[in-house]
Amino acid sequence: MTLYIPDSPVAELADLFRLLGDPTRLRIVLACLDAPIAVGDIAESLDLSNSLVSHHLRLLRAARVVKAERHGKQVFYAAADQHISDMLADMLEHIAEPHPEEN
Repeated sequence: MTLYIPDSPVAELADLFRLLGDPTRLRIVLACLDAPIAVGDIAESLDLSNSLVSHHLRLLRAARVVKAERHGKQVFYAAADQHISDMLADMLEHIAEPHPEEN
């Protein structure tokens, strides 16, 4: 049985993987997985500028990878939903698996 997926979702998925293929953006998303975190804290933990982190977060929000919540003057970012957290946790687990010897 062949699984047919229409072109539109495939294109969206490819865009999502392209977005997450940037190491800086991926590090930013990973920083948002455990708990909501402020832009300044992300920037400090990753040794990046606030403006660079904000730029990447705008792209990630537009793709529904992260969500934002305002608390007073600060905006905190977290993974948009459990799907994002699960996908990244699964992929991290996958790359940590031992690689079988190739012949």
